Amino acid sequence: MDLLRVFLFAGLVLHKLVWEILKTGNRADTKPASPGLFKRIVKYGKIGVLFFLIAQTLFLELLPIMNEPASLRAIGAAIFALGLAIAITGRAQLGKNWANLEDRQVMRGQQLVQAGIYRYIRHPIYSGDMLLVLGLELALNSWLVLGVLVLIAIVFRQTTKEEALLARAFVNYSEYQKRTKRFIPFVV
Repeated sequence: MDLLRVFLFAGLVLHKLVWEILKTGNRADTKPASPGLFKRIVKYGKIGVLFFLIAQTLFLELLPIMNEPASLRAIGAAIFALGLAIAITGRAQLGKNWANLEDRQVMRGQQLVQAGIYRYIRHPIYSGDMLLVLGLELALNSWLVLGVLVLIAIVFRQTTKEEALLARAFVNYSEYQKRTKRFIPFVV
C-alpha cells in the first residue's frame, strides 16, 4: 500500500510540474477576460482540491469501499495512470494554446489544435483529469469516488462554455466538433 501511495503522489506531483513548466512558455501579453472574484475563487478552489488530494494520498483512509481492496486498488492505479497520461499528452500537445480555465479567454494568436490526441477528442485534459481522480479514489479504496460525479457536472458545464467561446473565435470549430467527440474517442 505504501508503494501505491508513493506512485499516486508522484503522479499528482508530475501533473502539477508539467502544468507549471509548460505554463512558463505561455504568452504573457494577454489579459484575462474576467479577472476578479471568480478567478480567485476558481484558483483557490483548484489549489484546495490539490492539497486535499495530496493529503488523502499520503495520509488519509477515508470512507473505505471494501475490506480487501487489492483488485480495486489495482484497477484504480491503472485508471489513474491512463488519466495522467491522457491529461499530460493533451496539455503538451496544446502547447501555447492553453489558458487557465478561470481566464475564460481565447488568446491573441491562439490556434485550434486538431492534431495528436485532439484529432479524436476535444477535451483530453478534462478527460484525463476525470480519469485521474476516478482512479485515485478507487486506488485509495474510498467512497469519495462518488465526488467524480460532481467533477463530471462541472466539466460538462465548463466545456459547454468553452466550446461556445471557441465556436465564436474559430470559423472551423463547428466542423471540428462534428469530426471529434468531447471526452471519449468515437463515443462521447
